[in-house]
Amino acid sequence: MTTKILVIDDDTAITELMSMLLKTFGFDVITTNIGAQGIQLARETNPNVVLLDLMMPDVDGWQVCKSIRQTSNVPILVLSAINDPRMVASVLDVGADDFLVKPVPSGVLVAHIKKLIRRNTGSLDKSGLKKTSPLTRANQALPS
Repeated sequence: MTTKILVIDDDTAITELMSMLLKTFGFDVITTNIGAQGIQLARETNPNVVLLDLMMPDVDGWQVCKSIRQTSNVPILVLSAINDPRMVASVLDVGADDFLVKPVPSGVLVAHIKKLIRRNTGSLDKSGLKKTSPLTRANQALPS
């Protein structure tokens, strides 16, 4: 069984980059550039982790997080270019499990995803992750 990651970000370049990157680590990736569609996909596809941007034009990340939390305990990792402690606290208060500031090195991102999966499932053995060297991708950074 592979690990499903749902990426919700209004920037198509980010979702395409995330999809390519995460697939190289063995993840099954679902993407959307619309917050409301992300809420729907979270319900329909039952992802193992949600990667969520905060600043989106239709339904912002706080609203998406709150809505997903009403029906699911899926781990939510927020990725944002804004590094404000009050904002971090507010999104964690509405139900996010983790927060990283863009750009984030791919190795760090994958380590946080694996941590959330371990906490949620208790094991990585069933996740279908490829065995790859963290050094090969640790210095690649995602754009903000």
